[in-house]
Amino acid sequence: MRFARGHGGTVLALALATAAVAQDAPPDLIRRVAQQEQRNSEERSHYAYRQEVQLEDFPGGRQPSGLYRETRDVIFSPAGERTERAVGEPQSRLARLVLTAEDFEDIRNIQPLLLTPELLPRYEVRFRGEESMDGRDCWVLQVRPRQILQGMRLFDGMAWVEKAGLNIVRSEGQAVPSVYSHTDGKDTENLFPRFVTTRAQIDGLWFPVLTFADDTLPFRSGPLRLKMTIRYKDYKRFKAESTITFEEK
Repeated sequence: MRFARGHGGTVLALALATAAVAQDAPPDLIRRVAQQEQRNSEERSHYAYRQEVQLEDFPGGRQPSGLYRETRDVIFSPAGERTERAVGEPQSRLARLVLTAEDFEDIRNIQPLLLTPELLPRYEVRFRGEESMDGRDCWVLQVRPRQILQGMRLFDGMAWVEKAGLNIVRSEGQAVPSVYSHTDGKDTENLFPRFVTTRAQIDGLWFPVLTFADDTLPFRSGPLRLKMTIRYKDYKRFKAESTITFEEK
């Protein structure tokens, strides 16, 4: 997200919870978690769902003055092809923020991240202990990029893994890297908020259902607070004999 000039904002950042560190990780935990993530990812690819994005900026710190809202459906054709469809026109009335290609990539791939074996080599994953989260006993993992190459978008944060089924039920962190550039004699900054994504059981699987951010981005021209809410809803499994669509809302 880029800054379009403005000022002020109180810091209201989401803090990482502190885990009680255990002495040893369960055997082969990270590989087993990635395998379970692969199952969730493969199954999720057979589901249609609606994704609702809302973003507000707060140039004065307390009251929002701008809004971006977008709704997209992930749907299937009768041939089983999975695609996205915009529901109506996006509402874009942000006061100071400018959404970028990196923001939209993060919305699709980083905020709802599933840490599959394919993605695992990109990250350094460390066991950080155990903690109760939303009433479930969880292992806590720290997930950080091993290396960030030009053009890559990655996750840097924490993940809570429920012990019973080794499913990630919550992730908290930030899309990285921040992007700085100098074009036509002007310096631009593209900064990204800390967020929390929670999952819920859908047909016995664990899918993202909500991403929330309430953060203040430290632009050089002055801090700017934003709130972002992404809802993933109305999951419906595709069957070969059906076409899945959603009603306009």
